[in-house]
Amino acid sequence: MKPTPARSRLALLAAALLLSGSALADANLAARRQYILHCTGCHQADGSGVPSGGVPDMRSQLGHFLKVPEGRAFLVKVPGTSNAALSNADIARLLNWMLRSFSASTLPADFAPYTESEVTALRGAPLDDVAAARATVVSRLAEQGIVIR
Repeated sequence: MKPTPARSRLALLAAALLLSGSALADANLAARRQYILHCTGCHQADGSGVPSGGVPDMRSQLGHFLKVPEGRAFLVKVPGTSNAALSNADIARLLNWMLRSFSASTLPADFAPYTESEVTALRGAPLDDVAAARATVVSRLAEQGIVIR
């Protein structure tokens, strides 16, 4: 059977979808590896943290931080992120993976993934007082009726 132009286009589309799915899977795998290497020591493999030790639970909460500008910036500026031995592109990929993996249901409807350029701009100005910055974010979210533990 001779391939028709329509079949050829369909085959090309299928190949492109497979390749893009493979690239996404590779990016997710890379982000998961980075999370394991750089974050699980404090935040645990499942994102549960150690609340009694001051490491917050990220599950079903992290996405809320993107609902206020200070919260979006906070996730990049916290010492564990801003001081990580990762590139800005890696940080963006890792944060996007964490948000979708631990807190997809709390992401804002207009969620825009972090970009390398955004991380570069935010990471250049780390937090002076992490506790105060987090308290500000939590307070701003509480004004919207969102409780962060």
